[in-house]
Amino acid sequence: MKVRIQTMLGDIVVRLYDETPLHRDNFLKLVKEGYYDGTLFHRVVKDFMIQGGDPDSKGAQPGKMLGAGGPGYTIEAEIKDSLYHKRGALAAARQGDQVNPERRSSGSQFYIVWGQVYSEGQLQQFSKQLRMQRVQDAFNALAAKHRVEILKMRKDRDRAGLQELQDKLVAEAEKSVGSVGLSDEQVRIYSTVGGTPHLDGQYTVFGEVEEGLDVVEMIQGTATRRNDRPIDDIEMRASVIE
Repeated sequence: MKVRIQTMLGDIVVRLYDETPLHRDNFLKLVKEGYYDGTLFHRVVKDFMIQGGDPDSKGAQPGKMLGAGGPGYTIEAEIKDSLYHKRGALAAARQGDQVNPERRSSGSQFYIVWGQVYSEGQLQQFSKQLRMQRVQDAFNALAAKHRVEILKMRKDRDRAGLQELQDKLVAEAEKSVGSVGLSDEQVRIYSTVGGTPHLDGQYTVFGEVEEGLDVVEMIQGTATRRNDRPIDDIEMRASVIE
């Protein structure tokens, strides 16, 4: 399915991925309800991304802080290794890991990636960081399964037992992740087309721009205030392309 996002700078057509059905169906539902009509691209960061979907941005006065609004629910994460933050990717915004360890997505806020083109050296570093994050995620999942055991060891002050279990879980996490960070395809895309590789594995990507990437470029280059809100409001309307 495709959605057309109309702005004063032109139209953006996005294709929604079937691999992320929860996000696809929710986005289509909101678009059909007219939820996004009159909302703004309220956060714009040059060489990074453009973000919208906050219902509080409708008719918002200049200078008003935006970015906390939503439909009152979040969406289960659908983070896929094969769907990444290349230029033009459509992804769901969310709260940080500190308050949202499950990385559930905002019910309505989304962003479209612009990003940068990276050198081989930069991508090697991103690849290491991505692998480390995957190992940490795997370790956390394993530790959660041993929660009762860990709590008992802590209560008993069994430091040796805790260290032994930690070493065991780290080894299991390392083995499950393997040596892969960025794939060859990601390296090719990020070194030619561009994007934001440091967001991979952190946020749900659920679509991509098929038409209007030039419009995304214009929006991400617009002048903004200190809070990243464009000085001249960029309002949107959205409709499903049948």
